[in-house]
Amino acid sequence: MTRTASAFWLNESGKGELRPVALDGPGPGEVEVRTLHSGVSRGTETLVFRGGVPENQYAVMRAPFQEGDFPWPVKYGYLNVGVVEHGPGHLRGRTVFCLYPHQTRYVVPETAVTVVPERVPAARAVLAGTVETAVNAVWDARPLIGDRIAVVGGGMVGSSIAAVLASFPGARVQLVDADPARQTTADRLGVGFSSPGNALDGCDLVFHASASEAGLTTALNLLAPEGRVVELSWYGDRKISVPLGEFFHSRRLTIRSSQVGSVGRPDRTYAERLALALDLLADARFDALITGASAFEELPDVMPKLADGAIPALCHRVDYGQGHVPE
Repeated sequence: MTRTASAFWLNESGKGELRPVALDGPGPGEVEVRTLHSGVSRGTETLVFRGGVPENQYAVMRAPFQEGDFPWPVKYGYLNVGVVEHGPGHLRGRTVFCLYPHQTRYVVPETAVTVVPERVPAARAVLAGTVETAVNAVWDARPLIGDRIAVVGGGMVGSSIAAVLASFPGARVQLVDADPARQTTADRLGVGFSSPGNALDGCDLVFHASASEAGLTTALNLLAPEGRVVELSWYGDRKISVPLGEFFHSRRLTIRSSQVGSVGRPDRTYAERLALALDLLADARFDALITGASAFEELPDVMPKLADGAIPALCHRVDYGQGHVPE
């Protein structure tokens, strides 16, 4: 039986719309999910929204269930939590996370969904994709007990890393951001906070997630000799300068990339990494990363405001009603 769902599409820079989607029932090995919440990852999704994905990165930037092609029209997103209404018995009625765009209902292979632990609220589980990025960054960085750590950039990814590291044994963790409002986020996460000009230096490890040239310079300035910057920023179509003169060589500093498309440990799978991220979300401190919410029907009006900063956000949650439009 074919029914109708509704999905959010980007049409051109600064514009989006809700489109009807014909939805067939699930076949063998598939599930039908009714969406409860999705999340807007402001950094990446607003980059897509303004058409800032470089042409040579179109393939890399594709979301798992994206439809359409960059720059537009495109259905894009990857933070979705819903309830399995049709499918195998062991999944029916379970709350699941899926790397799916903003859509009221959808059908995917059962292998594409991960069951949300009962102790994790569905509204918080939308963070799983970003916390997975944070887990991967920590695996790439391999921090040690007692490390002095800074996270430069208090956006969604940076704050997720700070949350993951907040209880790391013996570590000094400081969130560094030019926006003083991020002090509240740091306080809720249980880590230190500083503006870039007053941040504690002598760091063994700095995670950079500000997506700015100034932020990368700050990250390098904060390092002790032999220190490492783990770079998570996605610059899209922008070119930046990296200060590799002055003390870069004399301090024997290192810059390494971290990207969620590869697993930072050879002994773990993508599924294991996502399951770990969902387990970590049992910690209520992650609620600090959800800074706003609106109804799915409001998304065409809300997305431009997220993109231009009129609605300040880390993760903006999208809430759904019954998950379908009339047939």
